[in-house]
Amino acid sequence: MSSSSSSEKVRASHILIKHQGSRRKASWKDPEGRVISATTRDDAVSQLKDLRVDIVSGKTSFSDVASRYSDCSSAKRGGDLGSFGKGQMQKPFEEATYALKVGEISDIVDTDSGVHVIMRTG
Repeated sequence: MSSSSSSEKVRASHILIKHQGSRRKASWKDPEGRVISATTRDDAVSQLKDLRVDIVSGKTSFSDVASRYSDCSSAKRGGDLGSFGKGQMQKPFEEATYALKVGEISDIVDTDSGVHVIMRTG
């Protein structure tokens, strides 16, 4: 199985924390965008780093953190985005996901949507 095949799809879950610089400052848990508009990128990154530590240390599960803290509607599915191929996600998100092995968790990834931690699941 060649991993350079352009038709290869990956599956991932993520945790998104939006901030002042995000292109849409509203989410399912902050419909008015009040919290998001008051959150700096640094605040978002530090919150996400703490959450990542809890996951990596085994204190909590990725899906549990995603369902409670992620600003993406995928939170309802524990952060699961399903499968996607090249060109379907924002470039930094795609590149980070394809660079992970299944089961690995990324460092902080910046996109126009906010800051993410990604776990490749397939």
